[in-house]
Amino acid sequence: MDLSLFERASDFEWVIAPRGAMRVPAVIFASRELVRQMDDKVYQQVTNVAALPGIVKASYAMPDAHWGYGFPIGGVAAFDADQGGVVSAGGVGFDISCGVRCLHTGLSLKDIVPLQQKVADILFQRIPAGLGSTGTLRLSGGEMNAMLAGGAAWAVERGYGHAGDLERIEEHGHMRGAETSAVSEFAKKRQRDEMGTLGSGNHYLEVQRVAEIFDEEAAAAYGLGSDDVLVSIHCGSRGLGHQIGTEFLKEMAIAAKSYGIQLPDRELACAPIRSEIGQRYLGAMRAAINCALANRQILTQLTRDAFRELFPQVFLPLLYDVSHNTCKVETHEVDGRMRELFVHRKGATRAFGPGHPDVPPSLRAAGQPVLIGGSMGTSSYILAGCASGMERAFGSACHGAGRAMSRHEATRTWQGRKVVDDLAARGILIRSPSMRGVAEEAPDAYKDVTAVVDAAEAAGLAKKVARLEPMVCIKG
Repeated sequence: MDLSLFERASDFEWVIAPRGAMRVPAVIFASRELVRQMDDKVYQQVTNVAALPGIVKASYAMPDAHWGYGFPIGGVAAFDADQGGVVSAGGVGFDISCGVRCLHTGLSLKDIVPLQQKVADILFQRIPAGLGSTGTLRLSGGEMNAMLAGGAAWAVERGYGHAGDLERIEEHGHMRGAETSAVSEFAKKRQRDEMGTLGSGNHYLEVQRVAEIFDEEAAAAYGLGSDDVLVSIHCGSRGLGHQIGTEFLKEMAIAAKSYGIQLPDRELACAPIRSEIGQRYLGAMRAAINCALANRQILTQLTRDAFRELFPQVFLPLLYDVSHNTCKVETHEVDGRMRELFVHRKGATRAFGPGHPDVPPSLRAAGQPVLIGGSMGTSSYILAGCASGMERAFGSACHGAGRAMSRHEATRTWQGRKVVDDLAARGILIRSPSMRGVAEEAPDAYKDVTAVVDAAEAAGLAKKVARLEPMVCIKG
């Protein structure tokens, strides 16, 4: 992207002043090199978002931003219902409440290495992964609605984990305001056999070691030590969330004109927050958030059961679970007063700072854990939310590395088998039902996650706590 298009507010903040239909500025948080690497579509999309009704303060893009559907992936925007603000299905994305859950194992590197092959094999056997993957759980109509209303709390009630898990999950594992009647029967049908599954694409379950600690105090608060072994689970609401996104994007695009909304791009389909469509979408989206939280809770129990076959003494308590494709009602200070806003984060992670009441009491002094996924074979990171991030981007940070090339281009560049072999030579074991899927997710198909995280910290969005290196990765 051409840097002359921006006003440079700092080395890590690039501003596009309002012009044309833009109601607010657009801001990209990134290093000079990361901005240059971004495709031109990011510029177009972040400025288009700035033209939506009721947007507050600015349209933001995180350091990992790349082209998405309507909103850029890595986009953040907040809307005020009192000022005609909108909710956008494209601003949440198709994989509603896709997120990362991180578990302690209580094990160290020396415990895992002798059994690394067995760990990889048993996790691959027990964790359903891949396109169209199904689990052993089959939900009836009544149980489907109970799951969509109850989230991870529903899963715990049915024996998947325990009540203590809920404290370390966003919304305590239960997103209020879910409306099961707003979810189509077809969406429910798609999800009936998919609970407790990873799915495909960039989703994974990864066994990782703590390779580097940057902030000793925050690491201690999070229970992290050098060479500790963690498990990260990255997945979302599977077919149900995708169907909700598909249906409401079409409906919102058709209805926009009747609400007097001129869409700069049809993919930015939206509806006033207080409209009938807007309220139905929020109800359905919240049900999908509960679906994702329940899905990760079930996968947590499957992971615990697998580990206990090899390490009977382990428990695998949660560090944290945070989503990066949502629209949440949050209170933020704007122009000296507190306002209730509908904050869209699409490929962006909530990153609340120290003392925030929505951060679990046991973690509150350090700030919310921000879980940044790597790209199969590269580092992942744990960050901490900070006060400056609350002011700069509604308490938001990046969510991963961000793609550098399309999946089609990746499959023309790499062979899945060779990727697996090359990573095995580095001591990283990959298990996947699809070698094509592995090629699509080759590490070099993504940007440099370390550069992205360094930019997020330098921009004041969050601070680095620990770097994780992969040992075993189960890929869809």
